[in-house]
Amino acid sequence: MATFILVPGAWHGSWSFEAVVPLLERAGHRVHALTLTGLRPDDDSATVATTNLDTHAADVLRLLDRGNISSATLVGHSYGGMVIAAAAERAGGRVARLVHLDAYVPRNGESCWSSTTERYRQAFVAGAVTTGYAVHPPEGGDSRRRPHPLASFLQSVRLTGAIDQVPRREFIYCSGWEDGTPFSELRARLEADPEWQVHDLPTGHDAMREAPEATAALLLGARAVIR
Repeated sequence: MATFILVPGAWHGSWSFEAVVPLLERAGHRVHALTLTGLRPDDDSATVATTNLDTHAADVLRLLDRGNISSATLVGHSYGGMVIAAAAERAGGRVARLVHLDAYVPRNGESCWSSTTERYRQAFVAGAVTTGYAVHPPEGGDSRRRPHPLASFLQSVRLTGAIDQVPRREFIYCSGWEDGTPFSELRARLEADPEWQVHDLPTGHDAMREAPEATAALLLGARAVIR
């Protein structure tokens, strides 16, 4: 039995994995889907303003501590890739597998801001105009999305090499939005790295919502089939 910790991307909460969670549980695994600090409906403006990448990594570490979890599979979607990298670095060997689901895979000193494209940097700036600390979600999309703490996009990750000891590291590339993805260069980098396993899914960015069965299959180590 594996223990999955699912970390959503920017503006999203645990609900973004709602179609995948029962599929993993049905296969006999423990699953925790997180809503990160600053993205919870009852978080006040002070909480949002003071939340950064370290805060979000601490959310994951707190769950590891609370659940006495010693061999976790961390799954991060989009911005969540920054979070699982930062958490795995500090987890003291309690992470057995990292899955970056169409997500950033940072190197030491990189941030979401530095890792993304100019298109997304401009979206972050435009979204933060109202408050200066909370990035409002782009128009359209799920009404449950929340303003995202700007500091978490800007803070650089600190990696000392401990993350390289995680036994299994995987990247899932969603190829169905080639016109907008910021991950094409990342995919090429990881495909050339023997320490990484790269999967392709022919979906848009939100694979866990567009193709939950195929996403769950990859998380379970099986072949993904899009029906």
